[in-house]
Amino acid sequence: MRTLIVTLVFTLAAAVALAKQPAQQPAPQASEKPTKLFTSSAEVTALIAKAKSERKEGQPIVTEPMLELGSYDGHLEYRASVGGAAVHEKEAEAFYVVDGTATLVTGGKLVKETRTNPTNLTGSAIEGGMSRSVAKGDFILVPENTPHWFSSIDGVLVLFSMHVPRP
Repeated sequence: MRTLIVTLVFTLAAAVALAKQPAQQPAPQASEKPTKLFTSSAEVTALIAKAKSERKEGQPIVTEPMLELGSYDGHLEYRASVGGAAVHEKEAEAFYVVDGTATLVTGGKLVKETRTNPTNLTGSAIEGGMSRSVAKGDFILVPENTPHWFSSIDGVLVLFSMHVPRP
């Protein structure tokens, strides 16, 4: 009896959800980004190898898309040397350290600040701020409007990063 009730509840919920949707979904616009909700560990390994092979001499970072859902973008970042500092004015950024170790500086002020687009700034470094060592397995959340910079990298740093826009 309990199984029957649970089945009926799920069936009713599905019916209500379907009834609320339009009969025919409009075709995706060319400007819409694809949706990718899963990346396997084998794909991550292949993305790391791809980023490593595509990296040009002196190029500090290579990014590869991993997950996509609307305005949420998850990327693999392959960092073989120190790059610029950044500020995302309208988005937080979450990092997961897949491999490697580095020093992350957050806060402070961008050095030689330049605007890259209407909502992002870059700089050559950060003055002030707080330094912390990060290593494989660490999670980091950088709030919007917060300067952040990997000021030193021990070998290669591989990250999963996701920009999280504020509603």
